[in-house]
Amino acid sequence: MAVSCSLFTCPLQGNIAAPKTLECYKEFMCYPSNLSFKQSGCTKPVYQTHPRLLHCSKLSEWEQTDRFLQKDGLQCHGLEVENAPSFSVGKKFQLEDVIEAQQFDRDILSAIFEVARKMEKIEKNSPGSQILKGYLMATLFYEPSTRTRLSFESAMKRLGGEVLTTENAREFSSAAKGETLEDTIRTVEGYSDIIVMRHFESGAARRAAATAGIPVINAGDGPGQHPTQALLDVYTIEREVGKLDGIKVALVGDLANGRTVRSLAYLLAKYQDVKIYFVSPDVVKMKDDIKDYLTSRGVEWEESADLKEVASNCDVVYQTRIQKERFGERIDLYKKARGKYIVDQAVMDVMQKDAVVLHPLPRLDEITVDVDRDPRAAYFRQAKNGLYIRMALLKLLLLGW
Repeated sequence: MAVSCSLFTCPLQGNIAAPKTLECYKEFMCYPSNLSFKQSGCTKPVYQTHPRLLHCSKLSEWEQTDRFLQKDGLQCHGLEVENAPSFSVGKKFQLEDVIEAQQFDRDILSAIFEVARKMEKIEKNSPGSQILKGYLMATLFYEPSTRTRLSFESAMKRLGGEVLTTENAREFSSAAKGETLEDTIRTVEGYSDIIVMRHFESGAARRAAATAGIPVINAGDGPGQHPTQALLDVYTIEREVGKLDGIKVALVGDLANGRTVRSLAYLLAKYQDVKIYFVSPDVVKMKDDIKDYLTSRGVEWEESADLKEVASNCDVVYQTRIQKERFGERIDLYKKARGKYIVDQAVMDVMQKDAVVLHPLPRLDEITVDVDRDPRAAYFRQAKNGLYIRMALLKLLLLGW
C-alpha cells in the first residue's frame, strides 16, 4: 500500500518499524494504533507496527527524505515514501493471532489465498527474499512434528527471518521442571516477534494468545484444532478441484481425535452447497459439537460405513491416520480401529477422474504406497502448499497486507 507523508513531529517516545537510509538505521517515534496524521487535506491512519526496522535492500524502491527535529531532547524524523513495494508495511491484518478456524470468513480466506499465491512466486522466482529480515520466530513444540514445524521454519527463512526453535518442549524445556505455559510464553515472547506453538492440550493455544503480547499461531493443540493445516487444506482443494462451493468431501479415519478434520469442517462450512461424509470406526466417530455446528450453518452431513460408496460420490477423500497417541492405555481400541478404512487401488478405481485424495500426514498404512503414482493423490502437493500458506500468515501477522 503506497503512502506519501509530509513532515510530522513526534511528541511520543518509542520506536516503530521504518525503512533504513543508505548509511544507517533511523529510529522513528512510536504512535498509538488509533493515531492519524493529516496529509493534503485528508486523514490517513498510522498503524502501530513491530519495533524492528525494514531491510536496506528495499531502499532502492523507496524515495525517502530524512528530516530531523530536536525538541525537548527528542529526535523526530519525517518520511516521504512514493511507490512503496507491494510487500511493505501496509494495512493491519484483521487477526492478531491464529488460534482456530472459526476466526476466518470467506473474504479473509480469499485474501490469504491470494497472498499465498504471491508467496509461491517468491519461493520459486525470488530466492533470498528479505521481507521479514530482522524478525525472529519462536517455534515451541510440545509434541513431535515434521511438516508443520519445518514448513513454518522454512517459511520464515525464505522470507529473510530467523528462527528460534525447541522440539519436544514437553521433555526438553522448563515445562519438565513444572513451569506453567503462561510463564513459558512470557519468557519466549521476550526473545521473539511471533510464536508458533504445538501443544498436547486442547485450548493451550488460546491460553498462550491471552498471555502473549506478540502474535501466536496455533500449530495444533491436542485433539482441539489445527487452523493452519485447515487453511492449506482448503487452499489445496481450491487448486486441485477448481472450486469450493458445491463440493462433496469425505472425512475418513480418526475423526474423534483428529484436529485437522475438525478445523477443516469449520472452514468448509463457510462455503455454499457443501456436503460432508463422515467415515470412521465407531470408536473414533466425529464428535457432536462439529455435527451440531454444521447443522446450525445449514451444511449437509452424513455418516457412512462404506468408504467405496462414499468415495465414488466425492470430489475429495480426506484420509487420516488412527492416532495411537490419543488412546492412552486402551491399545485394544486402537487395534480395533486401525486398518478398518484404507485408501487403496480398489478405492481409487471407483473415484471420479477429477477427484483427489488428501492426507495431513504422516501416514501409516491407511493409504497404500501404490496410490502415490495416481495423479489424484495430492497429499504431497498438499504438504508443499503448507509452505505458501504459512509464508502468507507470517507476512500478514508481522507486516500486514
